[in-house]
Amino acid sequence: HIISYSLVSIGGTTATVVEPKMVCKMALDCLAESVIVSHNHPSGNLSISASDKNLTSKLKNGLSYFNIDLSDHIIVTEDGYYSMNAEGEL
Repeated sequence: HIISYSLVSIGGTTATVVEPKMVCKMALDCLAESVIVSHNHPSGNLSISASDKNLTSKLKNGLSYFNIDLSDHIIVTEDGYYSMNAEGEL
């Protein structure tokens, strides 16, 4: 079940900054066993970008040091979503 949720970053129409250490800190503060991250693509494009893949890799690696699983990274648009876990990207 969900024990906490946090807004990590508010970006513009084309980009935002997410610091993996802040996500790790929030997970540690909650004593989380796993983390799901999500963000939107205002463009409506459900394709994962190189930045999305890079962030996912950094989060997965950083969280793993604390035995915390990155369960999913979900991209949301007005018309649907893309689950990196469901698509085998994790």
